[in-house]
Order: sequence, then C-alpha cells, then structure tokens
Amino acid sequence: TPFMDSIQEKCLRFEKAYATGPYTQASFPGILTSTYYLEYGRQMMLPSGKTLISEAVKKEGVITAAFHSNPYLSEDFGWNRGWDIFYDSIDDDVPDLYPFIRGKQINKKVETWLSGNIRDDMDRSFFLWVHYMDVHEPYVAEEEFINVVDANLKLEKEEMFGLFREVILKRDISDKENVGLLKKLYSAKVLEVDSCMRELFHIFDLAGVLDKSVIFFASDHGDEFGEHGGLSHDGKMYTELVGVPLFIYDPGRSSGEVYTKPVSNINISPTIAHLFGSEKVKGFKGSSLLPIEEFRAPSCFGEAINKRGHREKKEDNPIYYCLRDNRKIIFDKGADSWELYDIEDDPGEKRNCFDGDKRAGGLKQELESLLQNRQLT
Repeated sequence: TPFMDSIQEKCLRFEKAYATGPYTQASFPGILTSTYYLEYGRQMMLPSGKTLISEAVKKEGVITAAFHSNPYLSEDFGWNRGWDIFYDSIDDDVPDLYPFIRGKQINKKVETWLSGNIRDDMDRSFFLWVHYMDVHEPYVAEEEFINVVDANLKLEKEEMFGLFREVILKRDISDKENVGLLKKLYSAKVLEVDSCMRELFHIFDLAGVLDKSVIFFASDHGDEFGEHGGLSHDGKMYTELVGVPLFIYDPGRSSGEVYTKPVSNINISPTIAHLFGSEKVKGFKGSSLLPIEEFRAPSCFGEAINKRGHREKKEDNPIYYCLRDNRKIIFDKGADSWELYDIEDDPGEKRNCFDGDKRAGGLKQELESLLQNRQLT
C-alpha cells in the first residue's frame, strides 16, 4: 500500500484493531451504529432501534453522503437512513466477471457530489462515507497491479473468475498452488484500493477540503486463505478475518503515532460523533478514540453466525469472541466449544490453550457476562 504508507506521518494508526464480526452483516453494525450484530436477533434489515452515525450527525446540521457498492448495505436493508445523498449502485449494470461497481467509478460519483456540495454549502460541515468493494472476491485484478505483485503471473480475467467459481465458492484448499494464486490476486486488489485512495485524496485536495478533513481508514473484515481450513470470510473469529486496518488521518498532525493496545471498530462512530460535537448518542456501545490519551481500551467483543458460504442458514448457530490484552477466547454456541489463544506467542491461533491456561476461566466469565447483560442471542 504505497500511498497509504506515504501518509502515515499524518496518521494515528491502531496496530491491533478488530472488527465486531467476520463478514459484512456482522461487522458493519459495529462501524456505522456502534452496536453488535445480534442484539435484536437475526435480521437482514437494520433494526429501527439502532442509530446510524449519519442520523446522529445530521441532527447537528452536518451534510451527510454515502457512496458504496455493497448489496448488504443497500437501501433495501435500511442502511440509507440519515443520509442526504445515498448511492448504493443497486440499479447499476455491472460486468459478468465482477459484480460490483469499481472504486474508480465510486470516486467519480464522490467528485461530482463534492464539487456541488462545496459550491452550494461552503460553510457547512459534511460527513462522507465511501466504501470500496475492489478487494472483495472474485479477485479479478487489473494487469498493472498484478505486475507489481508478480510480473511473471499471466492470467486472463476469465481464469481469475474461474478460481473464484471452482476454488473459493467450493472452499477447496487442496491445491496449494491455487491458494497461492488467490493470495497474489488479493494482493493486487489491495494495491488497486490503495490507488483508489490516492485518487480520492487528490479529489479532496482539488475540492479544497483535504487540509481541513479528518479521514478514517477502516475495513469490515479480512479474508482467509487456508489458515483455518477455508477460504473467503465464513463465520469464524480468527485474526485473518476479524483483524482489520484502522487509522485516522489528521492534516494537523506533525508526526505519526501508533496505538498498540487492542481496539474495536465499535469505537469508530462514537469518535466521528465526538468530532462533530455530539458526545452521547443513544444506543452507541463504544466510546470515542479521541483524544487518544484519554481513551481506555476495554475488551474487544464480536459475534456472528457460524455460517459457511455467503448466506446464513436457519440451522447455523452464533459464535462469539472476547479479546483482552493478548488473550482471545472464542465460543461456538452450536458446538458448545471453547477456544483460547495467546495472540502474542501464537499470532496464527493454532494452539488452543483453553484447558491449560489459568486465565481461561476469567475470560469465559467475562464473555458469558457480556452475553447475559446485553441480552445477545
């Protein structure tokens, strides 16, 4: 990520950031509503009892706009609440080999909106949410980014999509060469997102807002490449899925800073609310990360449905994790099984030490208390 690396002197980076879930439906409630996925039971629709950050800041007179191409976050599921402008690309045509609007196209939408917004409301603050799907499967990457990763890798777009159809969808990790190809294509897609971010910053600069904007970089989840027997992002709570990037760009910074304690994406919306002067938002579970010297990192918590594939099934059961310091506990409700990992000594989470670690009991009690007190299902 050459561009994002180049701006780190203006950033507060969170070295150990965690999502509240391992896939979009489980994680985005944490990012945009500062709540956990299953608080209202299993619902595809965003529950009316959850407050979107867009709704909270709009009450402060802030202009709100959203541009993305994730179908799970569309108007159909209630994610359009509180936005003056909401573009979810649902009605747009997309190529057969890549089912999402590309980041460059999203940027053009942002540029058009931003130029009009600045011209018409120069004195009003705005909150802009931009979400790219370029790094999402299928990893149909552009040649210019593949060449950076591996100049000898020559694949047609149909072949890349074939890896998605025959390997990712079937969760087939038997051929290590195929898994290696997927990793390279994923890396190329990460470079593509980095390029989109460079372009977006240029758009901000031309609009005259870059030097007075605080910008959050975040992700809702990662992807697995065989680390725990699968691919993509199923209902697992391991770090390759719930460990995510998070940093805050502030043009007023004179030097970069790294925060090394675990933090959750449930704190993103409270931080945004804080920046707009709205300190307490009804229903928010997290707290502001800023000012960082006053932030007290609690345990990180996440919940999801232990699904396999893109869709949850009725017979799938919840799965939870709780992370405190360097210990992470995972509870699979369906299997009634517990796992505990020392993420410092065992970052790959390969050695379950639940039965031999004296701290397991305390973490188990903390997780059970969270489930009981928050009435999570």
